[in-house]
Amino acid sequence: MSTRNLPHTNGQTYLICLLAALAGLLFGLDMGVIAGALPFIADEFGLSSHQQEMVVSIMMLGATFGALCSGPMSGRIGRKKTLLIGAVLFVVGSLGCAFAPDLITLEISRFLLGVAVGVASFVAPLYLSEIAPEHIRGSMISLYQLMITIGILAAFLSDVGFSASGDWRWMLGIITFPALILFIGVLTLPESPRWLSMKGKNDLAMTVLTLLRSSTDDARKELDAIRENVQQKQRGWQLFRSNSHFRRSTYLGVLLQFMQQFTGMTVIMYYAPKIFAIAGFATTKEQMWGTVIAGLVNVLATFIAIGLVDRWGRKPILKLGFSVMGICMGLMGYMFFVGISSAAQQYTAVLLLLIFITGFAMSAGPLIWVLCSEIQPLAGRDFGVTCSTMANWIANMIIGATFLTLIDFMGSAATFWLYGILNVLCIVLTIVFVPETKNISLENIEKNLMSGKRLSQVGSA
Repeated sequence: MSTRNLPHTNGQTYLICLLAALAGLLFGLDMGVIAGALPFIADEFGLSSHQQEMVVSIMMLGATFGALCSGPMSGRIGRKKTLLIGAVLFVVGSLGCAFAPDLITLEISRFLLGVAVGVASFVAPLYLSEIAPEHIRGSMISLYQLMITIGILAAFLSDVGFSASGDWRWMLGIITFPALILFIGVLTLPESPRWLSMKGKNDLAMTVLTLLRSSTDDARKELDAIRENVQQKQRGWQLFRSNSHFRRSTYLGVLLQFMQQFTGMTVIMYYAPKIFAIAGFATTKEQMWGTVIAGLVNVLATFIAIGLVDRWGRKPILKLGFSVMGICMGLMGYMFFVGISSAAQQYTAVLLLLIFITGFAMSAGPLIWVLCSEIQPLAGRDFGVTCSTMANWIANMIIGATFLTLIDFMGSAATFWLYGILNVLCIVLTIVFVPETKNISLENIEKNLMSGKRLSQVGSA
């Protein structure tokens, strides 16, 4: 479909999608801030490597719990109210971290933040997929990932600012302010028209679609397609048990999230200063500024995905991204194997790290969330997205809790080679299982899935 033939998009749609994507900013802030705060927390509380891994990974445990609760909650009370609950938890968790008197309180607060992140990572992409028209759906869900990367960069900059004084409490507590902004922003959002229609509120759904679409006729056609799909009630677990086609899309969503996490990007974000230390950058200042540069590259490369996802499609960009990441991990592993001693070798290692981040941010970072929001049928969407989001955080927790142990046990070189091999495996899985969903409505994707088409073909017209 050429750019000239794309339908006009109501400006209100962009504004609403931007407000919803703010949840990604909080997600990114909480992911990124721990990288700079962890050394100071470890010093104050005298933490071992295992205890440091627990401080990082307990947020993933909370996120898994938050994702598990989000499906039933979102189905019952709606996408908007679920997102509001997530915003409240961001505020409470951030304040708890800032004032934590001991390790136990800090871990409880990190768990609450994790619940908030789990809620946000479930409901924000789901809401965006149900609000945005199909010709910009990929870029709007990618906007959520862009906000995550901006949050990570902002957290890194905040860490640099507070690192001179070592005030980790401000590093963690400053997130309270954007959390309050998110809460106020969500209050202004309309409810998802697809959720409203599932609840029999078709007049309200029509009102929302009229607000979001370029014409009343477009809104009416979309509502008719939605009403046809919601004739089958939202049944979640029962649908999963009884329908093999829904099981296929659920399993694919889980696989996609494991693929995203096992690229190795998670360890780059959580342990960036430590990786720069391994590469030979000895001072805290060098490590922190290296981390900021990594965060900036992450933000800028995400714009590639936003610009190309609805033009090139999901699948070609994923294959390119996994290839770039696999090569970079292999080369970094080789450099760690032979040893990094000269300044030229140090900067080469950093360049490889930045190219790796570019590969992730333009592909698996945003596009996995896009696909997981697109492939689930409406009758089981809450359940399917719950499963895939939980898989993300389970994998995230595994990675966060094992990276330092792998470095200690296998060495830096073998650890990076392992992640390189996993990226090669992701290329194969993308070719075999991943569909191309560019410019296809959610309703048509569901029709193809339920008619028994192969997973790789459910995005065909």
